[in-house]
Amino acid sequence: MTILDWKDKLKAALLMDRRTFLKTSALGSAAIAAGGLTVKPKEAQAFAYAPYPRDDDLTTVVTSCAHNCGSRHMLVAHKKGDVIVRLSTDDGRYQKGGEVGKDTFEEPQIRACLRGRSYRARLYSQERLLYPMMRVGQRGEGKFKRASWDTALDFVAGKMEELKAKYGPTALLDQSYAGASYGVLHKSDQIEGLLGRFLGMYGCRTSSWSVPSYEGTKFSSRITFGTIEDGNEDDAFAHSKLIIMWGWNPAYTFHGGNTFYYMRMAKQKGCKFVLVDPQYTDSAAAYDAWWIPIRPNTDAAMMAGMAHYIFTNNLHNQEFINKFVQGMDEGTMPDWAKGKENFKDYILGKYDNTPKTPEWASAICGVSPEDIKKLAALYANTKPAALKASWAPGRNAYGEQYNRMAAALQAMTGNIGVLGGCSEGIGKAWHAEGVAYPYDEFANVFYESIKSDRWAHCVLNYPNVKREEIGLWPGGQAGDGVIPNIRGIFWQGSDWFNQLTNINKEIEAMKKLELVVCNDSTITPSGLYADVLLPVSTHFERHDVALPWYKGHYYIHRPKVIEPMGESKTDFQIYTELAWRLGGEPFGRRYNPKANRDYFQNPDEVDETYLREWWEHKVMVHQHVDMSWEEFKQHGVYKFILPRPHVAFQDNVEKGTPWPTASGKIEIFSGQLAQYDDWTKTAYGYEIPAIPKWVEPWEYLGAKDKVERHPFHLISPHPRWRTHSIFNNIGWLRETYSQEVTINASDAKKLGIKTGDTVEVFNDRGRVVVPAYVTERCMPGVLVIHEGAWLDLDENGIDRAGNPDFLTLDNPSPAGAFAYNTVLASIKKTDLSHKPGWDQLATSRSHVFRRDL
Repeated sequence: MTILDWKDKLKAALLMDRRTFLKTSALGSAAIAAGGLTVKPKEAQAFAYAPYPRDDDLTTVVTSCAHNCGSRHMLVAHKKGDVIVRLSTDDGRYQKGGEVGKDTFEEPQIRACLRGRSYRARLYSQERLLYPMMRVGQRGEGKFKRASWDTALDFVAGKMEELKAKYGPTALLDQSYAGASYGVLHKSDQIEGLLGRFLGMYGCRTSSWSVPSYEGTKFSSRITFGTIEDGNEDDAFAHSKLIIMWGWNPAYTFHGGNTFYYMRMAKQKGCKFVLVDPQYTDSAAAYDAWWIPIRPNTDAAMMAGMAHYIFTNNLHNQEFINKFVQGMDEGTMPDWAKGKENFKDYILGKYDNTPKTPEWASAICGVSPEDIKKLAALYANTKPAALKASWAPGRNAYGEQYNRMAAALQAMTGNIGVLGGCSEGIGKAWHAEGVAYPYDEFANVFYESIKSDRWAHCVLNYPNVKREEIGLWPGGQAGDGVIPNIRGIFWQGSDWFNQLTNINKEIEAMKKLELVVCNDSTITPSGLYADVLLPVSTHFERHDVALPWYKGHYYIHRPKVIEPMGESKTDFQIYTELAWRLGGEPFGRRYNPKANRDYFQNPDEVDETYLREWWEHKVMVHQHVDMSWEEFKQHGVYKFILPRPHVAFQDNVEKGTPWPTASGKIEIFSGQLAQYDDWTKTAYGYEIPAIPKWVEPWEYLGAKDKVERHPFHLISPHPRWRTHSIFNNIGWLRETYSQEVTINASDAKKLGIKTGDTVEVFNDRGRVVVPAYVTERCMPGVLVIHEGAWLDLDENGIDRAGNPDFLTLDNPSPAGAFAYNTVLASIKKTDLSHKPGWDQLATSRSHVFRRDL
């Protein structure tokens, strides 16, 4: 064939359709390669192996993520028959009027992160609970046998009756949380959840009132603003000229569905970023932030130093203070409290002869006076500026003082109620209609209520327990001051055994319990210590609607994508069936009014009725949505277009709407706190100052006597690759990281530690074994171990998996803050192994309970 002949052939081929061209080219190439031999071509395949379903072979279903990573995003399940073979996410087409690629400021895509995208591995994991199981070994040994639902539920109901009769209405502890069952119908939380409703109606419930993530922050928001709805929607960040990420790493735990989208817009418009944190985080790198390293648990002191600089240089907004703030200075104190401490005089040292100067603050927090002054001036002079005071520094002893101090800075600079400013403590923004089942007088009945992580202390020391030691909430139906006699625990949507402070203390308390029930979709450390494991269907296997998480203005439909695997049931089915067993039809119908006894086998019609009524009677009526329920199901998502950016307290500032506090103002001086006369009869137990103050914590780098024994301050932030302990068993994610301790390079050099060395981190409460990671991105004197690793104890009680809560202290902090980050510890090289093969090979631990017993 001549060159001219080949050119003619190619020219003709260009006139063919694509398929014919490919076939002809293949024939020509084969013929040339074989010296003229003709070979019949094979059609090219997209995958190297078969069979592999292609998109046009699959059914596409819109659903969502399910966990508290900082938002809840859209997942799109691609299934073949009853098997999900792939997960994708929002591409703009699913909302009304949407098309592929639509991604606007008003209706941005709600794109899932890698945690959500990996969910198929959790759904089909070897740790998946498929049948009821009952313990046959010692607690924590992980020996279970399969049981029928009748056997498991008969056992649970019988033990409930026995414990209630023997020990009274406080015998059963509700430890539900929003880990895996959070929707408008299948809900597990402390206030509105299905378990609380069930135990309250049953007449035997001690509840857990405190939220580990942000209890100190929640207290601050309610005391200061009268509400936890003190947050802006994330699009407000796009209007900020300065964003201070105080203890906030949005690359790991964003607060809202599209945090990065709007912060990137702010950056593009010239917004400056500052990070105040013991670590230089990925977020600091992404936004080119000015990093200010700070000693852990000293944030309130640094903020007091900033306030001093702002006051003494007349940089505060006195007009805003006079209009909207109580107790910022002597002139804004209420008449009945004249002469009591006000915030400005405390900062200037009038009461204690200690002005809270930047130099005073520097000696405590380790930040130079010059940097404290520079940040104070930058914040006070930049309008609008967002001081995003995140939750992590509030997870400390006296953590509420950090958040209250932040609120004082936000108020004194007038950055509240303005677009681009920020008043966030809790940060809850747009209000969703959150409950589809009956939320009536039975929804939150409790006989006593204690601080969540003080249950072990209560069990171990009963009856010799003071109410202030356990955060006993006043007003329990068992009677004021009654110490609960806890003999059983229900865990729903909660791996709290793995996640609360001072795990070794919990292990001791477990030995005194007579009933431990765990509802979950996979085995967890909490499940390993249970008597009964009840398999719960995942959000792919039940009908519900997903709520945004504190921020985001949308609803995502969650259909039943696949049938429940094995014999798994929803929590609603389980508690409805238990209600029928414990109280017959009266209790069963009171708990689940729309259901008959056959709900345990056939829940679909009842669930659909609850969800339709929720949409039609709440969403369409209260939120003026004109999309029908059927249309919502068809599209899969409803994205609200707000008439203006949602800015907390904008109407208070612009229209004079009172704040929901007793004074109708922002209460930097709290009238409520100032008027308590017996702190032991409050849930807090110990005195909390009426104004924000620096209060020295029980463990920190400034406690010289304690630092001599344990010289490092350990913090345990949230990881990017887990949501607390959820996803810890996902091999895909574990390939991207190792559970490790981060240590500053100078500290590591002194101790002879190099990256990859196995070390022990320890104190008087426990020991953990982890690899070391040496870096300059962590300040000297600080260690970092991410929370959430599944505990794995050896024969000596040493945790080989690296769970930092073996080292944390469960002491009660006033206002309820969990002191996860108030920990002194030591570190040394060790010959012990860190969970051999676990991080490197993502080894399944299903062998722990899948035995032939």
